[in-house]
Amino acid sequence: MRTSGRNVQPAFGVDGLLDNRRIRIIVCCGSGGVGKTTTAAALGLRAAERGRDAVVLTVDPARRLAQSMGLRALDNTPRRVAGVEGPDGPGTGLHAMMLDMKRTFDEIVEAHADPHRAEQILANPFYQSLSSSFAGTQEYMAMEKLGQLRHSNAWDLIVVDTPPSRSALDFLDAPRRLGRFLDSRFLRLMSAPAKVGGKTYLRVLSAGMGVFTGVLTKVLGAQVLKDIQTFVTALDSIFGGFRERAEATYRLLQAPGTAFVVVAAPERDALREASYFVERLAEERMPLAGLVVNRVHRSKVPQLSAARSLAAAESLEEGGEHALATAALRLHGERMQLADRERRLRERFTSAHPAVPVAEVTAQPEDVHDLGGLRRIGSDMAASGRR
Repeated sequence: MRTSGRNVQPAFGVDGLLDNRRIRIIVCCGSGGVGKTTTAAALGLRAAERGRDAVVLTVDPARRLAQSMGLRALDNTPRRVAGVEGPDGPGTGLHAMMLDMKRTFDEIVEAHADPHRAEQILANPFYQSLSSSFAGTQEYMAMEKLGQLRHSNAWDLIVVDTPPSRSALDFLDAPRRLGRFLDSRFLRLMSAPAKVGGKTYLRVLSAGMGVFTGVLTKVLGAQVLKDIQTFVTALDSIFGGFRERAEATYRLLQAPGTAFVVVAAPERDALREASYFVERLAEERMPLAGLVVNRVHRSKVPQLSAARSLAAAESLEEGGEHALATAALRLHGERMQLADRERRLRERFTSAHPAVPVAEVTAQPEDVHDLGGLRRIGSDMAASGRR
């Protein structure tokens, strides 16, 4: 659709998305620092106050979500947010939780291994390191927790705030990457000593793996290799489950009841990352609801252009009078220039993805720190979709 030679981006109907009872999962994704946590919380709050029974799952270690919802802390258990009710009163509401990735990993082990083997795995040093710091574990466990919440059927809407990764694409890649790692030939090779015995293992190594293992021993140390071997042997009974759950997560994300909301700031890198993510979602056949652009700057006097404002400021400055008016004009001119830069960046995205609905959130004078601030964000998103 074109008007006056310029692409017109379709509006993102946020309220229509939240009111659609067939949508059970909303995933907020994007690069770090663009406001995903605030967007997820605002969507969850607005959905609850429009009659949905919603839960927000965050992975934000800064705990901003807890503060904005009036909670002292969040943990791996959903907690009800006080003061949030739907239009019909009690019966609907909002819960929130923050992912504890190690606890979630422990829950998987406890659920899928017998008690003795689970105890072995949980006490293993390699497992403790893997479950706390391995690249991709946080993203994988966020999806595990999403699956648990969806399976419980306790809420009719789950809003997910994805991990603050260097790249938004890490969220889609990590579950498969971790699943492949845990089910890899390398780790199965490491379990060989416990399975075939020491002497047999040495004969196998002499056939071609001795040098390789020697290098690993020098780099990792004999104890680390032993921990890996013990871990893999104990975990062998649930190895296949990691791959199966990764595949189940992908099917859940592709399902019609899931909607992705890509979040960006009006900055070159953030919008480039959003563009990559939109393309990746299309490749993976995952349903995209729209793009939310946070922290958009606008002028309350748009008819006064940046050029005219700065020219007037310069003229007054030369006269040496009206310092306050000069400063106001210069500030307005600079704000207009910023707004113009942001508009051009958004138009580049529009040109590349003309069918993606967009909602914008005006830059706030201060950080969001309470339910009132989240309501303003949600209202701004919804109003942008109606413009």
